[in-house]
This record gives sequence, structure tokens and C-alpha cells, in this order.
Amino acid sequence: MRDSVCSGFLGFIQAMQLMETEVMAIIGPQSSTVTHMVSLIASELQIPMLSFAATDSTLTSLSSPYFVRTTFCDQYQMSAISDIVDHYGWREVVAVFNDDEYGRNGVAALDDALADKRGRISYKAALPPDTAVTRGDILDIFVKIAMLESRVIVLHVNLHSGRLIFDVASYLGMIGNGYAWISTDWLSSYIDSYSPLPSGMMSSMQGILVLRPHTPDSDRKRDFASRWKDIAGGSFGLNVYALYAYDSVLMLAHAIDTLLNQGGSTSFSKDSRLRSLNSTDRYIEDMRIFEGGQALLSNILQSDLTGLTGSLKFDSEKSLIHPAYDIINVIGTGFRQIGYWSNYSGLSTTSPETLYSRPANRSSANQHLHPVIWPDGTTTVPRGWVFPNSGTQLKIGVPRRVSFKEFVSLVPGSTDKFKGFCIDVFQAAVNLLSYPVPYEFVSFGDGHKNPNYTELVNMIAAGNFDAAIGDIAIVTSRTKIVDFTQPFASSGLVVVAPFKKLSSGAWAFLRPFSPLMWAVIVLSFITVGVVVWILEHRINDEFRGSPTRQFITILWFSFSTLTFSHKENTLSCLGRMVVIIWLFVVLILTSSYTASLTSILTVQQLSSPIKGIDSLVVGNDRVGYQVGSFAEQYLIEELNISKSRLVALNSPEEYADALRFGRIDALVDELPYVELFLSSQCDFRIVGPEFTRSGWGFAFPRDSPLAPDMSTAILKLSENGDLQRIHDKWLTMSSCSQDNTEIESSQLHLGSFVGLFLLSGIACIIALCIYFTRICLRYHRASKTQVVSNLQTSTSNLQRIRTFITLIDEKKDPSKKRKKSKEIEDCPFDDERDEEPGRSPRRQQPQISGDVDTDMNL
Repeated sequence: MRDSVCSGFLGFIQAMQLMETEVMAIIGPQSSTVTHMVSLIASELQIPMLSFAATDSTLTSLSSPYFVRTTFCDQYQMSAISDIVDHYGWREVVAVFNDDEYGRNGVAALDDALADKRGRISYKAALPPDTAVTRGDILDIFVKIAMLESRVIVLHVNLHSGRLIFDVASYLGMIGNGYAWISTDWLSSYIDSYSPLPSGMMSSMQGILVLRPHTPDSDRKRDFASRWKDIAGGSFGLNVYALYAYDSVLMLAHAIDTLLNQGGSTSFSKDSRLRSLNSTDRYIEDMRIFEGGQALLSNILQSDLTGLTGSLKFDSEKSLIHPAYDIINVIGTGFRQIGYWSNYSGLSTTSPETLYSRPANRSSANQHLHPVIWPDGTTTVPRGWVFPNSGTQLKIGVPRRVSFKEFVSLVPGSTDKFKGFCIDVFQAAVNLLSYPVPYEFVSFGDGHKNPNYTELVNMIAAGNFDAAIGDIAIVTSRTKIVDFTQPFASSGLVVVAPFKKLSSGAWAFLRPFSPLMWAVIVLSFITVGVVVWILEHRINDEFRGSPTRQFITILWFSFSTLTFSHKENTLSCLGRMVVIIWLFVVLILTSSYTASLTSILTVQQLSSPIKGIDSLVVGNDRVGYQVGSFAEQYLIEELNISKSRLVALNSPEEYADALRFGRIDALVDELPYVELFLSSQCDFRIVGPEFTRSGWGFAFPRDSPLAPDMSTAILKLSENGDLQRIHDKWLTMSSCSQDNTEIESSQLHLGSFVGLFLLSGIACIIALCIYFTRICLRYHRASKTQVVSNLQTSTSNLQRIRTFITLIDEKKDPSKKRKKSKEIEDCPFDDERDEEPGRSPRRQQPQISGDVDTDMNL
């Protein structure tokens, strides 16, 4: 046994003394500082070293191959603290630690864990590492901490420093008053070892959250605790690290037993490197390398036991499996457990052993803890921050506008008083906060032109301003350096252009349809007429006659369907099908034409050569923008519009003059400005849709705790109607703004009617296919039954074509009875049955034969 009193120097000397006695293994040290030094010697001499209390996360098997940690390292403990901080919505903490390997490396692990949750350590307070630290030293440090913004304090210290800290914190009134305290496992070990603590000590720790390594409850652990109580006589409690010490001995005993059973070596040999030193020092001469060290280390790492602390098994990184912590809340004369943390599932109110049998779930919705009694005696979660108690106010930058002063403007005769829509929204939101916000407005701009808002945002990131309010657009480049609140006004870029009013004119009746649409309509009328003529020509006298008469009939029939005044009857079913579908198409076309023409003749039509942002991008038009707006950067960088085409404008009056006298062809600006501008300028209109979507918000430094609270306040203003009332107070539009509709064309285009024309076309194609199929069948039957006795040679191809055309042009001459039956029956194939040679030989066959003979003679 060696007691280093947690001194690195004494630990090194005592380790040297141990090494000369040919030890096979070392259990300990308890101090991370001593372990760092001793592990170097142990690794060189191949002596396994089992530490049950050195939790420094930088002690790894990579730097110290023979170091075995039989407890959990601080990396897991700091991850647990980070999850607690995130669970309660805190973003910044103050870390108090001893300035040694244990303290520094533990806080470094905490910093990394918080960064993963977008949190950070706002202030690191280092204490002297030894017992020389005095109450005065701690008092000076905590006076500084009391002046800080963060009210969440994490303690990672030793017992001596911790007791002084609570005494000083109680003296300064920092136990309560919005503070939240989180302690690492040093405090739980102290409570378990010396409970019950003096009442004065307990009163200074009320409401503190403490971590304690989790050990499963078991009969074996309860029996051991009972035996320990009998041995110690109740003078000294049993903390978790005592259980880890017991399990370390158990683990080592099993490993040595296995080594002996395996016939492993227990001998030692001199290190050849030490001989080269030619040293006469007794300690160096007596140092020996343990030849069975590697085998013993392997047996330790392959342990699979159940000890007082649970499963004794190592993972691939040589760390104990299933790291977990109890989270306890100090209350009254004792404490209550509010939950658990495990590396498997995070925060929970269910024991880790139960969760290991379920799928891992680290989602935020699955993180739970029981209610906490905080230092102020309530269950209300502390906000975690206050404004620094330094007597200074927040410096809030406000743009000094020279135009659109309804949004924000400097009060005449003042240098720090502002008014406007944005100012009223900010003040109303601040009044809804549950705490006072001391602030002062600082003017930004020279008062001659609108300031650059990107520069204003950059000054927040540089620390010149604590916040910025006003009509600040939330754009991507700005969100990378500051945090914005919830938008309090919608904003996006739109295009404004001059317009002219269109008169009806003599040719106004052509404007409802585009030229392409007219061309397709005329072509469709002619096509339908031709199709109906083909289907009716053989059986309908109204579609026969001279070529001129038939051409006129086609045109008359097709165009007369426009007014449903066609007098020609259709006899075939196919023709009727085509006509019915076409009449439906004509009905839709005439209805659409009538509605559009009515709108053109009765509603004032507006016209502008600028159709929207797309026409500006592809053209060479000059574009105006507001000085200081992000529109300039957006047009150049995102839309690749040349800077030479852009014209900077400073006021609504300049907008109007530039548009009216041709300095610019269009204006690009944010929608709220445009709406206010058009409320008094009725000669211009918005063209095209809003081509960006954004909003106005208040800007704060990154991770500012005030930003989410202000966002909540803005949402409340929106829900209770105050935001709309403030808007109506400052931004009431005149009657001209009611006509601020976008310029759109009333012309109808082909794309809206493709379906109708496709329907009519398909009907025509189907009807023609059926018709020509029937003709081909008739020609095939006629060719088989036709006998030409005087035919000397085979029929030429030209004669076959003439025969086919004759069949198409042939006039059917059915009897009156047959005509009556034809008009009643719908089936087109009845004619085919009548035309079969076997059923009408006297009427059909001679005519076909005669035609064929005539053709052949020709």
C-alpha cells in the first residue's frame, strides 16, 4: 500500500519504490495527475495498472498501453452534463475547475460535448490544483462570475475546493436568484461517504444537480453494503468508487488465476536499456520487466464477470461497457433521484438496464427527467442567463433611414430616439418578456442616404452592437454570422414597371386568342370538315356533287358548326360521333372566347414591355434598386445581371422620376417598400410574381439567449392581434394601392385547350381508321367475286388503284325501305350486310363489275 496524497511528485517516488519490488500489477492511483506519471513507468516495465478512480479522458490505451480504467472516463460524464444543459434549453455555462490534468481535461471534454449541442462554455474559472486554495481566492473568482451573463455553473473540482465554493456561493447569494448548479461525481462521492452532512453544508447545496456513476441494484451489492457497515461501524459510508475498487481487485484476482492456470510466466528480467545508462542508482538497478505482463493484461481485458457495480466487461476501446450515471437532486437533508443518463439512450426516468433490451432512441422527444427542485425552491426551470450585472445597457444599432420613414426613422432633434413600425414592434415584444431588458439605441448611417444593412449586420458579428433592429431582411448570407428572430413582416423582391392602358380598337375581337391559337382553330375546322365529308360522301347526297360544290360544302359545314347552324345531316354513326365531339369542343371554345372578349371590352387592360424578373434577366433593360438593400447583391450574384445595368435610387420620389422619364425600365425592391410606394403612385404596377421569399427580423449575435425569447414574444404579438394593429397604425394604404394587381394578359393560349383538340383529333382518326378498314374489306370481297372473261393479261397496279377509288366514290342507291331502316338503325355494319354480293346481286354486283370493266377499258 502506498498513499501519494494525490501528489504527483510523491506518487512518482512511491511508484519507483514499488517497481523495485517486482510487482505483477498495480491497483490505482486514484488521482489522474499521479496516474499520468505512474502509467509511463508501468507501460515500460509491462506492468498492468488498474485505476478505479482516474477519470481523465486523455488517459487512453494508446498513450498508456498497460493502463486499464475500471470506471467510466469523464468524457461520458461531460456528455451527460451536455444533455442536461440541452434538455433545459440552456446554451451557455460557466465551468469552475481545478487547474490540473483532471480539471483541465474534464472541462475540455465538456467544451466538446456542448459544441455538439450548439452550446458553449462562456467562462472558465480555474482554481489552484492543491489544497492551498483559500476562501479569498474563491471569493474573487465568484465575484467575477456574478457579473457574467450565464447563470448555469458546472463544478468539476476536488472536495477541498468544492466545500469552499458552496460556502462562498451561499455568502454571495448565488444559491438561488436564477442560478442553476451542476456538479460532477466528486460531490456524490462526498455525500455517500459522509452522509448525513452538517446542516450548514446541506443548506448551501440545495437544488444542485449531481451526477453519480450508475451501479445496478442487486442482492450482492446490498449484502456487501451491510457487511461494510458492520466493519466501518457507520463512521464511513460506501461510495461508488469503493465498489469499483472492490471489483478491480476481483477482476485482477481472476486474471492472475487464469494466468497461473495457463502456465504463464511470473518471472522478471532486466531492461537492457537501463544497462546502457551505467547508473549506480539502486532504484534503476532493481527495476525489472514483468515477462507475463502482456498475458496478464490480455486476461484482464477479456474479463466477463459480474461484480458489485454490474457487468465487468470491456469493449474494443478497452473501456467498460454500458456507461451510465444517476442524476440526483440535493433536497433538504438528503437527495432524490430525478433520472438516469446512459450512453445508450440519453436522459430517461427508466433504469438503463431496462432500456438495454429496447431499441436505442436518442431523439429529443424521448429525453425525460422528473421535476427538479431548483435552488430557489421552485420547480420552474431557471432561464439560465441574465443581462450582465455591469451597469451597461445593450447597444442596439438602428438604421437611420432617409426614405420610407414609416418603417423606422430618427425623431427630429434627437440622436438616440427612433420611431416607426419596426420600433413599435420591438418595444411591444420587449414588454412581453418576463425580465427587464436595459438597452439604448445607437444610430447607424450618415442621414444623407440609406445605410448598408449588410454592414450593420457585420457590426453585430464584430461586437460593435449587441443587436440590430429595423427593416432588416433575413437572407442566407446574414444568417451565417448572426441569429435572427421570428420574422415580424413578410418580405420578398418584386419587379415594378410603368404600364400603358390598351384601347379596344377595331381589331379587339381578335385579342382573346393568341395567333397560334387562331391558326390551330382554323386548321381544326377544315380538318373536321374533310373527315365528315369522307365519312358521308358515299351515303349522303348532301355531300356529293361537283368538286366545287363539295369543296364549298366542306367549308360551309365545318364553319357553320361554330354557331351550330349547319343544315347538312350526318347519316353514318362514325360521322355523327365525330360531329358530336367537335360540337363539344366548339362549345368550350366559344364560351372561353366570349368570356375573354367581355373582359377585354369592359375591364381596363394594362400593358407593359416588362413581364417579370425573367425578362429582366435575358434582356438589357436598366434596373433600379434601393440604396442599402440586399437587392443589389442578389441581382448581381444570383441572377448574374451586369452591375452596369443597375441604377441606385434613394427615395420613392427618385423611383417615380426614374421610371417616368426612362432612367430605368424597371425597379426591383422588397414588397413592403413597393406597396408603400404604389399607394401614392398609380402609374406603375407590379409585374410578375414575387421571386424571392423572406422576411424582416431583429438581429442578435450568434447563440444569443435573447433571440429565442424575442421570437416567442413576436409570435404572441401576432396571435393576439397587436402586430396587425401596429401595422395598420403606420402602413395604412391609400385607395390607389387597392388596384395594385399584377399586370397579366387576358389572352388565351393553345396550352389551355390541348386536351380538347386532342380529343377531337383522336375521334377523327378512329373514325377514319374504321371507315377505310370497311372499304378495304369491300375491295377484297369484290376482287374475289369479280370475273372478267375477256381479260387477256393480269390487272395493272394503276387499274387496282382506280378500282379502289371507284369504291370510295361510289354512290349507294338503296331502296326507300332500306333508307328508312338505315335512319333507324345505328350499327354501321348493316350497310355491309346489304352490300354483300350474295344478298343484293342485282343492285350491287353489276355496278361494281361495270365500273371495273370501264376502268380496265380505259
